[in-house]
Amino acid sequence: MNFSSHKRAFWIGMFFLLPSLLAHAQTGITPESPLTITQVWQLTDSNSRKIQMTQLGVQAAEGNIKVARSERLPDVAMDGVLAHIFPMPIYENGLFHTPSQFPVEPKYYKVSADAYMNLYNGGKTNREIAASKTEREIALAKKQLSRQEIHFTAAVYFYDVYRNKSYKELLEQDIKDREKQLSEINALYKNGTVLKSDVLRAELRLSKQRMLLTEIENSIKIAAQKLNLLIGRLDNAMLNPIVPESAADPIFLKGIADYMNEAASKSFKLEISKKEQELGELKLKQVKSNILPSLGLFGEYAYTYPQIQFYPYALSLYSNGMVGLKLKIPISSFYQNKNKVKVAEIQLHRQEVEDEDVKENIRQEVQEAYIRYTESLKRIDVATENIQQAAESYRIVQNTYFNQLALLTDLLDVETQLLQSKFELTTAKVNARIQYYQLQKAVGNL
Repeated sequence: MNFSSHKRAFWIGMFFLLPSLLAHAQTGITPESPLTITQVWQLTDSNSRKIQMTQLGVQAAEGNIKVARSERLPDVAMDGVLAHIFPMPIYENGLFHTPSQFPVEPKYYKVSADAYMNLYNGGKTNREIAASKTEREIALAKKQLSRQEIHFTAAVYFYDVYRNKSYKELLEQDIKDREKQLSEINALYKNGTVLKSDVLRAELRLSKQRMLLTEIENSIKIAAQKLNLLIGRLDNAMLNPIVPESAADPIFLKGIADYMNEAASKSFKLEISKKEQELGELKLKQVKSNILPSLGLFGEYAYTYPQIQFYPYALSLYSNGMVGLKLKIPISSFYQNKNKVKVAEIQLHRQEVEDEDVKENIRQEVQEAYIRYTESLKRIDVATENIQQAAESYRIVQNTYFNQLALLTDLLDVETQLLQSKFELTTAKVNARIQYYQLQKAVGNL
């Protein structure tokens, strides 16, 4: 590849990276910066494709309001006709005899303009505008709901990376301790104090720990890529999640009734359901108005050649116009509209039932998240106690083993228990934070 090819590839790469770099510049975050969960959410707000799609949905809904309002303006049209008129045969002696030709003017043209302004149509235009506004409110609520869900997904990925990095640190330290322990067991074996089987067991344990470390590193890469894609960064960009110590502290919870009341007023799912019910009511009224008459002001003016509309005819250009009121009564709608009204009523009733179902689901979701969060706090306390007990057990067995008063299998068991207890404490703290975000999402605060 020559220099010009390298240069072209560089600028192509910069073209695709520019939006991401600008987003990072706006938030003050560089690809190497440590990230807090708040910064991650800022990046998702700027770069998430799903949020961008919902924003486009809001813009489309706002455009529909303008379209509905434009229906209040008069309809104006122009029309033009240019034609050649064929001679008019007259069959005086029947169809199978030669006709005589009646002379006509072969040229014909007409230029006209007409306008119609609605004065009354049963309130359909106003309801169309109201329906468009309701659809915009639904689109806004869906955008906020999507934003909450993406924030929660980003938090899950963020804490997944953090948890596995914590696992990695614990396991790396454990591997160092096991390597030191293996050298001590080898020394005992050379002195004839322990059997070769003890050395092999220790080596096997160390090999398994190294394999587990590889699995954890791969889990970090997978979770990091998911988060990088979500926040608009390169797949392999470095990710250094920062979680303050205070983030692991228990968060004071209000009573479950307070969260239920808060969800009733803030839940975007409930807001969407209510707005869709309002939209169903507007559609029902719109269908019922099909039987109402419409009244409008109309006017038209035309230039025509030749004058063949009124007698006597004239081979000359003429013009005429008219203005007035136009009334339309949809008589057929009185019997055609009944089934349409029934369908609209069924759809509205379905929406009312769905609204009750949404309320029940929100109450269930809030209560479950509340219970699970309180449960996760207890797990933290239990995991903390387990570490203390496992550490003490490890200290005792380690001393007894190297004094030849315990088996290596006993030592390996307590080592595993201690490491597992440390893993469980990290997992409990991460799960508690995730459960808290789950509660906030259910309420509508995330």
